[in-house]
Formats: sequence, structure tokens, C-alpha cells
Amino acid sequence: MNKKYYAILMAGGVGSRFWPVSTTDFPKQFHDMLGTGETLIQRTFSRLAKTIPVENIFILTHERYNDLVLEQLPKAKQRQVVTEPAMRNTAPSILYAAMKIQKENPEALMVVAPSDHWIEDEDAFIRNLEQSFAACAQQDILMTLGIQPTFANTGYGYIEYDKNNETIKQVAQFTEKPDYETAKRFLNAGNYLWNAGIFIWSVTSILKAFASFQKEMTALFEKGIATYNTEAENDFIQSNYSLSENISIDYAILEKADNVYVIPATFDWNDLGTWGSLYDELDKTNDNNAVVNARVLSQDASGNMIRTSNDKIVIIDGLEDYIVVDNQEVLLIYPKNKEQDIKKVLKKVKETYGEKYG
Repeated sequence: MNKKYYAILMAGGVGSRFWPVSTTDFPKQFHDMLGTGETLIQRTFSRLAKTIPVENIFILTHERYNDLVLEQLPKAKQRQVVTEPAMRNTAPSILYAAMKIQKENPEALMVVAPSDHWIEDEDAFIRNLEQSFAACAQQDILMTLGIQPTFANTGYGYIEYDKNNETIKQVAQFTEKPDYETAKRFLNAGNYLWNAGIFIWSVTSILKAFASFQKEMTALFEKGIATYNTEAENDFIQSNYSLSENISIDYAILEKADNVYVIPATFDWNDLGTWGSLYDELDKTNDNNAVVNARVLSQDASGNMIRTSNDKIVIIDGLEDYIVVDNQEVLLIYPKNKEQDIKKVLKKVKETYGEKYG
């Protein structure tokens, strides 16, 4: 395996749209959401380990999940768990991790990947990743893998690329979640991809971009270079991390840089962002229900996403296109077409019954 290859596994999110299974104490990346016997973070780690040395896979997470990461990823050592003492979005965490990696290996090439996505054709993913590594080793570019859109989705960001016959295409612009008419126009244009949040670059290129576009943040983290990968690192991060700006890598770097390129991915992908997206990925019963960890008897009931915690028997009659999720102290029965409102429901539950239910 190429010792220059590194990965940053992003595992700090809470996944509140998967409530009540995903909670602040136990987010979705640590659950076996598809009933496969592996949690999402375990699956992502093993996928990356097909081409990246295990010791070069770093897991970036909030400090409260440190023990959970080590428990679920027994091949990872404590040095590989990079913890944030405060939630500060993706830009500061990626900058911090890149500086740590550069100090260990100045020639490193790194991929930043979410820990909670589902990719069926892992060999195709590895091919696209290695193509990107090869390009980033030769040029000062920042790369991403874009997903071929299959419908006018308003829940994803979009990447517009310059039309040409090259495999690697220059990015014209990023667009945040569009309205439906705009998404339809993007789909018809034929040169737009969904932004999957998978990024590839050399540590040299990403640190150069931070130095150009995020001078204050770069200066803040450069103060700690002497401490990185030493026992003094934790004290520096505890004192300084929360001073960094709360900003995403997209806003901080990618929308400003003119050397961003994309490969249209050849693998199928699901960001598993909602119960509906999980329903889409699962096998269905004869009644067209998706079931995880439950035994179901249904009558005139179809299109439902049903999940319980302990192989519970569920009887449903006359229910169509609902989310039915039982998680110990909480039972959620909610229309699938309102799944984006689950965050609001969670807020109301915490206000009414206490924070412990979130």
C-alpha cells in the first residue's frame, strides 16, 4: 500500500434527522442502520482500508465520541482519533488534521470522507479515489468526487463543471441546496453533479489554499505546530480550537479557489441523510415495506420504513408511507413526506420532556 495515502474520516455529526435512533450520545454513524452487521463508520473504515494503510486513517470526531470510536474500530489506535473540543464545522477540523498529517509526512495525499454514507460498488469507489490521488500528486489541485444526479433533489448541494472530454473536469461553481425549478434546470443541463462531501488533495495544496483564503485560521493553528503529534498537542487544542471560525470547507476554501476539479463518480451512492433515504437503500417486503430489526405483520400497509431496537413484533394496518421507529423510550410514527421536519419535532420533544431524549 502507498504510505503517502491518508484519510480523514469525518465522524463528529449527530444525524438528528435519524432521531430517535440517532442521538447526541449515540449518533447514526455508530449504528448498524441497514441491518448488515456493521455500523456505518465500520463499513467506511474498511472501505478506505482497501487502498489506505490502516495506520494512516484518522477519525475526526467530537471528544465525547473518542471511546466509542476506539470500541467500534479496534484496528485504530488512540493517535488516529483526532478530537474536537468544540463543534466548529468542517474547515477548522480539516485544517487541524492536515497540519498533523503534514508534520508526519510532508508528501501525504489525503481524502476527506464522511463516515455515514453508503457506497455499494466499493471497487469503483477505490478506482475513482486512486485516480484522484494520482492527479493530486502531479498538480496543485483540490479534487472532489461528484455524484451523477438521478432526480431533481433539493436536499443536496450541486457542482457545475466545465464540459469537456476529460475524465477530470474543472469545477465552474458550487451551488447550495436549490429550489425545485433550479434543480430541474441543473438536471437538464447535464453538467451538474451532487456534492457528496468527498474531497482529495495533497497536504501541500490544501494548506496553501488555507494560507491564501483563511489567513486568521491558518495563523491560529500554526501556533500549535510544535505541539502536534506530541503530548502537548491536547493542551494547545483545548485552549485554542474554540477560537476558530465556525465555517464549512465549502465556504472557506472550495467556493473561493480556482483550482478545484471533479471526477463524476462511477459508483452508486446514498448519503443516508434521512429515514426516506434509508428506505430507498433497503430491500423491501412483499408489501413494499422496509424493515430493520423487526418482525412485521402488515395489512393494507405499504411504503413504510419500520425499525425497532430488539426484533420486536410490529403489527400495522392501513398505514402508507410512514416512518415507524421504536427506540427504547421513544416511539416515532411520522409521515415520510415530512421527514425534514424531524429536527423540529426533536426540538419540541427536548423542550417538553428534557434534553435526555435527544
